[in-house]
Amino acid sequence: MTTIGLTPRDVARELARRYSTMTHDELDVLESILVPMKFQKGEFIIKEGEICKNIYWVVKGLVRQFYFKNGKDLTEYMATENTICMCIESLFREKPTNLQIVALEPTIIYALPKAALEQQAIKNVNIQMLYRKILEESLIFSQIHADMLRFESAQDRYAKLVKRNPQLVLRAPLVYIASYLQMTPETLSRVRTSALLEDKD
Repeated sequence: MTTIGLTPRDVARELARRYSTMTHDELDVLESILVPMKFQKGEFIIKEGEICKNIYWVVKGLVRQFYFKNGKDLTEYMATENTICMCIESLFREKPTNLQIVALEPTIIYALPKAALEQQAIKNVNIQMLYRKILEESLIFSQIHADMLRFESAQDRYAKLVKRNPQLVLRAPLVYIASYLQMTPETLSRVRTSALLEDKD
């Protein structure tokens, strides 16, 4: 699926294909609640202290979710095309978030406002299914990432990221990839060099 010049209808179809079966009328409903958003490189999608009110579907670009701890800037998550991004605790508790989301490239996003999505989910089982599947995917991905950090070596963490999202490895600054994988840039550099040498063997 191309990520350039997508209409709201295209995005609704892709979301339905990925998360739930939908009729023509249900696609109309989903399309009607999608909100297109554009961000320049370095522009914030969510800032610390704001309340996250949307689920974000990245159509084009690269975004980074991060937070500050003991004066350090730590990467929580990064998303490329055809990926969901949100501050899930803020979204559901409707409280200010400690996280921030920023565009690392010129980025196009379609927002799914939580209020509108829940309103339609009450009336429509397939939109309810889509909503549930998005949340399931997000929670499962968070658990997989947490387990990876807890149990796997630096080499295995990097290898998994390369396999799961090669575009992210190619496009994101190394300092952010290192932070996301909870290793120093120096360790990441050694791991990358080792992986390249293995590929040549």
